[in-house]
Amino acid sequence: MDEQGPGPHGWLQRLGARWGVGPWRVVVILLVFACTGTTVLLLKRPVVAYFAGDGEQPMLFTALYYLLILPVYNLFLLIYGAVFGQFRFFWAFEKRFFGRLLGRK
Repeated sequence: MDEQGPGPHGWLQRLGARWGVGPWRVVVILLVFACTGTTVLLLKRPVVAYFAGDGEQPMLFTALYYLLILPVYNLFLLIYGAVFGQFRFFWAFEKRFFGRLLGRK
């Protein structure tokens, strides 16, 4: 590391150290997050169109959407994690996430 800070790939090393994985696994894990987010984004429009039609979304639908998107996102995270060979990492990630969400350690 020089005086100007870490090299151009320092963030890969920091994430790898935080997650306990090497730099290539960091790239695969980030790819899983990207695929999951893109899938959820692409699914939103047809789901909204089905329930709201061409009109404005009812407030109840909006509340339900934001309530249900969390488990759907996490399910896709596990599916893509398995496809990319990172299921164990994402299973542990999910357990930590929901443990924090529910107030457990």
